[in-house]
Amino acid sequence: MSSEEVERLDRLMAEARAKLRAAGGETPDLDARLLIEWATGATRLDLVSQPEKLIGSAEAEKLRAALERRAGGEPVHRIMGQREFYGLPFRLSAQTLEPRPDTEALVELVIPVLEQLIARHGMAEVLDMGTGTGAIIISLLHRFEHMHGIGVDVAEGALATARINAIDNGVGERFAGLKSDWFSNVSGKFHLIVSNPPYIPHAEIAGLSREVREHDPLAALDGGPDGLDFYKALAQGVGAHLYKDGMVAVEIGAGQFQDVEALFKSTGFSLAGEANDLGGHRRAMLFGQISNTQF
Repeated sequence: MSSEEVERLDRLMAEARAKLRAAGGETPDLDARLLIEWATGATRLDLVSQPEKLIGSAEAEKLRAALERRAGGEPVHRIMGQREFYGLPFRLSAQTLEPRPDTEALVELVIPVLEQLIARHGMAEVLDMGTGTGAIIISLLHRFEHMHGIGVDVAEGALATARINAIDNGVGERFAGLKSDWFSNVSGKFHLIVSNPPYIPHAEIAGLSREVREHDPLAALDGGPDGLDFYKALAQGVGAHLYKDGMVAVEIGAGQFQDVEALFKSTGFSLAGEANDLGGHRRAMLFGQISNTQF
């Protein structure tokens, strides 16, 4: 490379930090590092041990384009096109939410349940309602070899993304995507049903951060007037699709614990477990059928 074709890594990093700090984001230095690594292929170690490393003009241009998008309010993981969840990479698309760390509470909650179900039955069939990227079901498939999963979504674009993510993470043969408006096209029974449904009350959508409001799909956020529309659909529908010892687990939003518990109790379920998110807030709930004494 000639001197005109390269730039030093440390100078690009300084430029990235300065631009994102000026833009006023919450985590400008972290965002700068993530975009540097993504655009240039440099590692975190390179930033410390090889600050003089030379970066080609194509990579520098890719970085600057990404910085413009981030300074304009586009989320960093949308720019990168993927986000890590439960230690696995997940591609994003316009019809999927970004999988977020708080949802890992739901995964952690059902792991011991699946261990018991697989020990009892030799395998487990799991249904993920509103699968999006497939982050929940694919993380579970990656953890449990003796498990098959179906991811349900009304958006074909989300299902296409989930199928790619399943293949990328080595579980494509045990994952199937199903286009369905909740249970309308679902048949059969399952040992576990999981869901991170839309749960934000409609009136609160306008008050969400710009990054969420403008870049996450509205259909994956809006839970209706009280945020409970999809919990009502789940509570009414899961019973017909669970084996006798089957369980259902859901993610919930702030202040929804009692309402969601009441909805499932009204359809023959009792609370069997709960989990907090990283901030200590109630985030996931596990229910079993009242007639079942296995759990």
